[in-house]
Amino acid sequence: MFAVCSLPLRAQDRPTVIVHKDPRIDQLVKKQIEVNEFTTRDARRFVPGFRLLIISTNDRNKADEAKLKVYKNFPELKTYLLYQSPYFKLKVGNFKDQREADAYLKKVQIYFPSSVYIIRDMIEVNPDKSGDLDR
Repeated sequence: MFAVCSLPLRAQDRPTVIVHKDPRIDQLVKKQIEVNEFTTRDARRFVPGFRLLIISTNDRNKADEAKLKVYKNFPELKTYLLYQSPYFKLKVGNFKDQREADAYLKKVQIYFPSSVYIIRDMIEVNPDKSGDLDR
């Protein structure tokens, strides 16, 4: 692929440049934009932020009960149940700043008075609302 330039010279006029662009160049640029969008999507999806750590236990049933209680009382919060041997950790929310997490902390502590903490975590900027992450 290449572009062709021609320089017609006339004695009394300034030189002019005429560029004949191969139309496939536009297709390549469009394809590269799509590739860049796809390959950088995950990097743009996660940023540093805060979550609430609801429970850290080695009892899966307790973790599931806590998750159900969060669903019931805070359906707007996304939950993340992770297993880090030997503990199940339930984290909730995607808070960009600590003030936002602190506001929810007070509400959540009503249901979990002894075990809720604000933690730093990588949060989802636009979380998928279709399902929760359960690892």
